Amino acid sequence: MNFFNSALGRNITFVRPAYFIISGISGIPNIKYYYVFLFFVYIVSVVGNTVVMAVIYLDHNLRTPKYIAVFNLAFVDLMGSSALVPKLLDIFMFNHQYIPYNDCLSFMFFCFTFISMQSLTLVALSVDRLIAIVDPLHYHMKVTHKFMLRLITFFWIYVISLVLTAVGLLTRLSFCKSVVINSYYCDHGPMYRLGCNDFTPSHIIGNICQILILWLPLMFILVSYGSIGYALLKISTISESLKAFKTCTAHLSLVAMYFLPILIAFTMMSKMHPNARIINLSLTSVFPPMLNPIIYVLHTQEIKESLKKVLKMRRQNKITV
Repeated sequence: MNFFNSALGRNITFVRPAYFIISGISGIPNIKYYYVFLFFVYIVSVVGNTVVMAVIYLDHNLRTPKYIAVFNLAFVDLMGSSALVPKLLDIFMFNHQYIPYNDCLSFMFFCFTFISMQSLTLVALSVDRLIAIVDPLHYHMKVTHKFMLRLITFFWIYVISLVLTAVGLLTRLSFCKSVVINSYYCDHGPMYRLGCNDFTPSHIIGNICQILILWLPLMFILVSYGSIGYALLKISTISESLKAFKTCTAHLSLVAMYFLPILIAFTMMSKMHPNARIINLSLTSVFPPMLNPIIYVLHTQEIKESLKKVLKMRRQNKITV
């Protein structure tokens, strides 16, 4: 219990503020146009991910293990954008920068959970591609609906447990000085650093979450593509190798879009102006959910064919009516 309430039993007055203030981007004129831009990005994201989920749901040919993971990615993209962008617009477009304590923790939980699930869903898709190319003869035996559902369910439990622990540890902190969070939402790092008592547990869990949710999945994806590359080198003809690699291009594009901006943000963090950091991280949060469905529609023949089929059926139904 002392681990969660380190202010108790010591000469520290435990202060739980009524609210936090989100600082956001400061000192840039006409910054509201940036938030209008984020609103349009959000609309495209909602439409794109809803279309992908609807196509997978309506077309029975897409109810394969791979598309369970694609459906989950579209779902977490949609929910992640919906958890972040409307609240962000409410804070900065309508000047509601005061967020109640409990609301701030809830805001953090949902944003972190859905953003983290994007990373792990990319892992599920890399598992699918790894087995499909390295062991194609046993692919349908290994990658079943049951296997993929269990993998996705495990990732949800894994992420929720980590994020709940990170958020729960914040409740042990006393905020006796500033309540201004130097970010664009209730961000874990800037928030725990406001604590007046020992925030070591929050610092540790923050680093653990980075490793388990960001770096470990990235390492697994890189190793899996190393194995895929080695397997493709053993294929006798170049045309067959290219055909097999083409099935990975959509997933590789998603991986690059998700991880590259984050890697840039983390490596350049100390040199970045706070405003540049906030813009970089906010774009990192909203751009992949917008581009993921576009990439899957453009790069995946099955989804393109299914989309054409669904649109054709709708036209025929309108003509019949």
